[in-house]
Amino acid sequence: MKIIDAHMHLSHIASFKETAESRSFVDYSVDGLLREYAENGVVLGIGMGVTETAAGGFPDREAPTPMGLDMVESYPGQIVYCPGVNPFKLGNAGLDALEQALQRPEAVGIKIYLGYYPYYAYDDVYQPVYELAKQYKVPVVYHTGDTYSERGLLKYSHPLTVDEVAVAHRDVNFMIAHFGDPWVLDGAEIVYKNRNVFADLSGLMVGDAAECARLKDSPLFFAHLRHAVTFCDHYEKMLFGTDWPLAPVQPYLQFVQELIPEAYHEHVFYKTALRVFPKIAPFVE
Repeated sequence: MKIIDAHMHLSHIASFKETAESRSFVDYSVDGLLREYAENGVVLGIGMGVTETAAGGFPDREAPTPMGLDMVESYPGQIVYCPGVNPFKLGNAGLDALEQALQRPEAVGIKIYLGYYPYYAYDDVYQPVYELAKQYKVPVVYHTGDTYSERGLLKYSHPLTVDEVAVAHRDVNFMIAHFGDPWVLDGAEIVYKNRNVFADLSGLMVGDAAECARLKDSPLFFAHLRHAVTFCDHYEKMLFGTDWPLAPVQPYLQFVQELIPEAYHEHVFYKTALRVFPKIAPFVE
């Protein structure tokens, strides 16, 4: 079975480098990621564009829109990305630059960092972004749930805020990253209710293979997640993602394989990504 990693990172973010060195023990480099992909049958990774202008600065109000994968000098065939949006840099110049980025074949979606930046999903500042998503037929991916920085503000990252946008923009697909964890039951309701909302299962664990195994097999750690995916009852609207470098590919792959009924594996690991990100088709054919 072909596998698409619908959520990973390749940016010079200090916290990612520290996590790779001290917690997940992955080789945080383009070559390191491609090696893990080759070992585990992953044919494509969708990177989430994010940058910081000073080490430890993310969420960085000075980062330009669009934010890219600044560890990637030229895109290999196994890597595409979603340009990231800094709402503080969404004037005419930022929007023009975002539109130019979306004209590149490897730009397959748009990433908005709810919680990291203090704006709700339905804020007016993002309305031009949704119009660009509609024009270029790409999805909008939201960070939702816990933030990987104590400077984030959780009230902005609750998945319920996506509902208003999904209703207002029915012709745009939206992906709730991390399923809104820890508010996964709310995330499940948004996915269940709205035909144009999907969720990735990335970033639910941080650590190496041993730590992932410990958390995966804990009787209570993922009880809320198992409740939510069952309540949603739309496994075909879930996408596999690793949030690499937060965890190695292999143990995270095993975790999602055990979470999702086998009958839906082809959807979760491959087909749904093609449905949500139609621009990736030429990269995996």
